[in-house]
Amino acid sequence: MKLLDIAQVARGTGMAASRLRFYEEKGLIVSIGRRGLKRLFEAGVIERLSLIALAQTAGFSLDEIAGMFDVAGKPRLDRARLSAKADDLDQTIRRLSALRDGLRHAAACPAPSHMACPTFRRLLKGAVKARPRAFVDDLG
Repeated sequence: MKLLDIAQVARGTGMAASRLRFYEEKGLIVSIGRRGLKRLFEAGVIERLSLIALAQTAGFSLDEIAGMFDVAGKPRLDRARLSAKADDLDQTIRRLSALRDGLRHAAACPAPSHMACPTFRRLLKGAVKARPRAFVDDLG
């Protein structure tokens, strides 16, 4: 069994050693001992960290990611949950695409003022409807 120290894992994944220690504290990865002061990991930790990175990129929380592994540390992916997250991403993509298109329009709009542009005004109205919680949070 090939063992990697924390510096090798950090280099192999591009993750900081502090992040690896944090993931270990959260129970997402497990070291199997030490070589001097350095934690040692089985080589399979690289694949596990890749799955963790992919899940984070997709928007899963660390707690949700922890539930993606069985007690033996093997991936246990809930297909329905993955599908629901893909649906959430589709909705986010649609919302961001509309925002992008509105901003591109505003950048090139021939109206004398952005406030005189109906497309820009729709963008403003949509921003308030899409972010009511952020407004309430700003109030304080």
